[in-house]
Amino acid sequence: MTATRRERLADDAWLLHFGAETPPIDDATNARVHRIAARIRADAPAWLRDLVPAYASLAVFFDPDAIDAGTVERWLDARLAGDDGTTAATAPRCIEIPVVYGGDFGEDLDSVAQELGITADALAARHAAGTYSVAMIGFAPGFPYLSGLDPALALPRLATPRTRVPAGSVAIGGAQTGLYPRESPGGWRLIGRTPLRLFDPMRASPSLLVPGDRVRFVAIDAREFARREVQS
Repeated sequence: MTATRRERLADDAWLLHFGAETPPIDDATNARVHRIAARIRADAPAWLRDLVPAYASLAVFFDPDAIDAGTVERWLDARLAGDDGTTAATAPRCIEIPVVYGGDFGEDLDSVAQELGITADALAARHAAGTYSVAMIGFAPGFPYLSGLDPALALPRLATPRTRVPAGSVAIGGAQTGLYPRESPGGWRLIGRTPLRLFDPMRASPSLLVPGDRVRFVAIDAREFARREVQS
């Protein structure tokens, strides 16, 4: 098995593409991206600076003073050729995310539920019942794009994005769900909010979630939100 194509992303980076040129959200392809990334991390070559996985691509950054791009390309080819799809990546972490659904914490929950033809409680329950995978981090530091959303809950983004989305907001955008790590503009449908701090540059690992993690949402009330917000 090989990557569909490779391209020089910069003088110090290769970008490996998997699947189609404009891939759909494909869990199998994304799992392969994480599997290859895990293999590269395990080998830990001295010249490796960073790995950035996305839905269907993997950016590999290297130290150009330590190695040339052609040698890195051949090294990557060997790792790709050895990927037969049977060697799983390291067992993922499973992270529980507490969420208050609806009300002031998720202002779109009622309208989204009405659009889907279900009650707000049913929507919250179905959202919390899923097991999600962090497909990639993007848009903003620590923003996780989560695959695994119940297809019946998929919704288009807002026609006009909000200028302010509160930090910790849990949202649906298309066939994905995600969390806003800090206050920012955004066009996803807001259904709840978590008190957890999703990104903190002062932590050893600034992003609470990393690609490949599994996520479960756990419904809490406003009192529990306030208690956990103080602790985070």
